Amino acid sequence: MPTVEWELATAADMEALGGKLATQLGAVRLIYIHGPLGAGKTTLVRGLLHALGHAGAVKSPTFTLVEPYAFRNLSLYHFDLYRLKDPEELEFLGVRDYLHGNGVCVVEWAERARNVLPTPDLDIMISLTGTGRRVRITTHKTQGMALLEALQ
Repeated sequence: MPTVEWELATAADMEALGGKLATQLGAVRLIYIHGPLGAGKTTLVRGLLHALGHAGAVKSPTFTLVEPYAFRNLSLYHFDLYRLKDPEELEFLGVRDYLHGNGVCVVEWAERARNVLPTPDLDIMISLTGTGRRVRITTHKTQGMALLEALQ
């Protein structure tokens, strides 16, 4: 699977990477973001949203599970499944409607959905290093190939 990696030193670097992702979304519709607590998952999403034009605060939707954002040409749904107790809760949330629409779904803690969610276009893993963060982006589908090529 095609993969690119970066070493990032600061939260500002993580936001900037989110901004670069926003400019290259193209046909990408499903993004998973993995990493330990405090790794910078929401910071990455904040950079993406700000680059798309969102001027307000961006917080992780830990208790609501999903936060929608509407832009002129795009809807983005930010999911945080950290507090998900049972993957079936996603069915009650109407997750299939989000996934089969024209918007972009960005999902933190997707591993908690255990086989309820489909394979993502992009899989982002953030890991802690001694001096910052390592970000690895892998594409599983052709929709992500152009984005990876543009980011290299």
